[in-house]
Amino acid sequence: MSSGSEDDKPLAKVNGHASAPTISKADDRAMDAADSKVHMAPVGVSIRNGPVDQDRMDIDSSVSGQAKRKSRVSIDQSINYKDDSSDDEAPLAKRSKTQHKQPDSDSDDEPIAKKNGARLPPSAKNRDMDVGSDDDEPLGKIAAKKANIEKEAAKEAKSIRAGTKAKKPAAKKAVKDESSDDEPLAKPTKRQVNGTAAKKTNGVKKEESDSDVPIAKRAKKAPAAKPAAKPAAKAATKAAPKGKVTAVKKSVKEESKDITDEDDEEEEYKWWEESAKKEDDSIKWTTLEHNGVIFPEDYQRLPKDVKLLYDGTPVELDIEAEEAATFFGFMLNSTVNVENPTFQKNFFRDFKEILDRTGGAKDKNGKKVDIKEFEKLDFSQLWAYKDAQTKAKNARSSAEKKAEKAERDKRDAPYLYCKWDGRKEKVGNPRVEIPGLFRGRGDHPKTGCIKKRVLPEQITINIGKEAKVPEPPAGHKWKAVQHDNKATWLAMWQENINGHYKYVMLAANSTVKGKADFKKFEKARELKKYIDRIRADYTKDLKSEVMADRQRATAMYLIDKFALRAGNEKDTENEAETVGCCSLKYEHVTLREPNTVIFDFLGKDSIRFYNEFTVDRQVFKNLKMFKKPPKEDGDDIFDRLTTTQLNKHLSSYMPGLTAKVFRTYNASYTMSKLLQELKVTNATVHEKVKLYNDCNRQVAILCNHKRTVGASHEQQMKKLVEQIKGLRYQKWRTKMMMLDLDPKLKKKKGAAYFELDEDLTEEWVKSHQEFLVEDQKAKINKKFEKDNEKRIADGEKPLPASELKERLKAASELEAKFKKENKTKKVEAEGKGPSVEKLEAALKKLDQRIQTLELQSADREGNKEVALGTSKINYIDPRLTVVFSAKFNVPIEKFFSKTLREKFKWAIESVGNDSTWEF
Repeated sequence: MSSGSEDDKPLAKVNGHASAPTISKADDRAMDAADSKVHMAPVGVSIRNGPVDQDRMDIDSSVSGQAKRKSRVSIDQSINYKDDSSDDEAPLAKRSKTQHKQPDSDSDDEPIAKKNGARLPPSAKNRDMDVGSDDDEPLGKIAAKKANIEKEAAKEAKSIRAGTKAKKPAAKKAVKDESSDDEPLAKPTKRQVNGTAAKKTNGVKKEESDSDVPIAKRAKKAPAAKPAAKPAAKAATKAAPKGKVTAVKKSVKEESKDITDEDDEEEEYKWWEESAKKEDDSIKWTTLEHNGVIFPEDYQRLPKDVKLLYDGTPVELDIEAEEAATFFGFMLNSTVNVENPTFQKNFFRDFKEILDRTGGAKDKNGKKVDIKEFEKLDFSQLWAYKDAQTKAKNARSSAEKKAEKAERDKRDAPYLYCKWDGRKEKVGNPRVEIPGLFRGRGDHPKTGCIKKRVLPEQITINIGKEAKVPEPPAGHKWKAVQHDNKATWLAMWQENINGHYKYVMLAANSTVKGKADFKKFEKARELKKYIDRIRADYTKDLKSEVMADRQRATAMYLIDKFALRAGNEKDTENEAETVGCCSLKYEHVTLREPNTVIFDFLGKDSIRFYNEFTVDRQVFKNLKMFKKPPKEDGDDIFDRLTTTQLNKHLSSYMPGLTAKVFRTYNASYTMSKLLQELKVTNATVHEKVKLYNDCNRQVAILCNHKRTVGASHEQQMKKLVEQIKGLRYQKWRTKMMMLDLDPKLKKKKGAAYFELDEDLTEEWVKSHQEFLVEDQKAKINKKFEKDNEKRIADGEKPLPASELKERLKAASELEAKFKKENKTKKVEAEGKGPSVEKLEAALKKLDQRIQTLELQSADREGNKEVALGTSKINYIDPRLTVVFSAKFNVPIEKFFSKTLREKFKWAIESVGNDSTWEF
């Protein structure tokens, strides 16, 4: 046995605690005996983001079978953000190899917790936020569904492995890199698990070893015939330039034409149809050309009659200080921020620093004004000026707005695309951050700090060696120019608030991002083969006598069952104070007998994670053991486990497997099974969309994709209700028109058929009629304005005001008609050649529109606290959505916006109309 392993030493040698590295059988027997007296709730989710009970019980393991009330002082303390930010303070190029991977908002990476000092929960004033849930389906039912799905997954994994073994020779011949799928799996030894004398089971080190190759091979369609006129273009596209590129001797403006004005009809690069795997996946490009970044416009000084006031006195400021004052003054309508004491304090501190550096404030006579108190500052003139500017801007004609947009688009065009290995690729956002006030998410302690203007001297450009380096603005120079073909960013700078690096990357629909998405989902599909063994092993290890094994198994259970992020996944210290499963502290976990675990911590993006889970009894006992005294606030729950160790253990099952793959796998596999269970018969497109969203909602709930109810949600729901009531009123008018044409219908259909709905009161009807009249006037005015703009553009005279007056008569006639209807209680038939048959057909269309809006209303209400977009875009394989679209004949536009259709073009085209594709 090795004597160097931490797991062979008493805990006192490792972290100061006296617990032993192994668990005695006596301890387990004592816990098992206590279990016989405990009635446990079924395993599953009990409460999501529910209210915090200040009197809830925290288990004290020192008293057997007793629950001790323990005050959680940290609950009432504010969030403790540290200023140092670890690897975020180093450029990507200087980080570890894993950091060469492009940063992506879709990433599951969870920052590592601070090594010294415990993460404190949110302050008391924020504890009432994001509580409760109005999800359509009880969470217990969703958890039960997931349990059944896990059983199916185990059967499927065995079936896949059996099929893989049977096809071993053919698989080797077809794909050389898929050796890992054909070889029997060796269960990792405990020594491998603990990381002392680890031996690679599969011999594969790189995470991307075989993730390029899909599990299920699809028959490839023959490529469409290409026009004979473009053989050279085709050859050039397939063989991206690998030699030197001729140095560009044009100006930046002329060079940009080569990037942006190139023939748009060049053959599209369909990388997903490639069968050959790139040998060196770390090399991202061979040649790279781009035109740099777009800087924000220079600050324009305020008019002389617009001043900041201090204690009633107008003050003169240096241009930098004046700009900083406008940052705050222009936000006066944003009460969420400007009324926050922390926001005010941070702004005033930074504002004072600028004043001290630029000579301070002076009155109209040049006498210095000593600004000492924030409360005496008056920004009202600044806000009034901004408000007037906004209103004037909004009041411009459509032609003026279009002209301005066209000018802006023309100015920005050279920066929107780059040349990546000879291909034209779209840049995500080439704009440098504008200066302003940092807002932050949640109760961020740096909210209100001034974000300084980024200068060219702070920006590093990444570009091909032979490409022309873009010119910086006159009088400036770049911080550095590098040629790192292992990096996927084009430009980089460090912001002054948190010291984080910001990057200009390619757009979401680029080849680089598409390949990254494809690899992510293929890796999740690969996990299907091994999931049953992984679950069986960690279930067995929940009772392991080795503390490290038991902690690892417990963490894997929580990550797999409840979609907790692993934490520490970037393997860098002090990156942020957010935590995940492996970095949970003592105060983040509260236990309530018999098997409820309450998590309360700050997760990714400093968003509070509060959840109550009902867990397997053995997991509960383990967590109780991991919280044993002398542990206290600030101590790690999993003091024998790091994410690196966990991922190393997982990679012994499958090359490249990490904890974050479980979130993608569980989301996609669960969605796949839920969609397969759907029975859709005679449903409208809108009903099918809602069925899809219902499945997505269950996945989002399981992945804890919670969101705060939007401020506009209630208003949007009211608008939908009004629209539905308006259509019902229109139905009543249509019925009354039928009665006007054929009075005998009242006897045939019954008087009740023609009655107005009870909730459509007389007062509401009159209000709605006024709305309809005003709405018609607005449409007439808008149409008149557009007609005039077109005439002016065509060189014709604008229409006279008398023409508008004539058109508005229609609205006046409608108003008179409503008054007559209210008086006579009759509605005359409208339209050309009205008939009962036509009106009945109109009623059917109105019923369809009402049904559609009611479905939308129910869908929106169900989604008010659940973020469906996160799961659909980042965790559910987009090919599942494409399959649903093809299988049930629903336009893909109903699920993916134009931007998402471009991002997931690889999924849409690779699956096509094949409704048999499976995750």
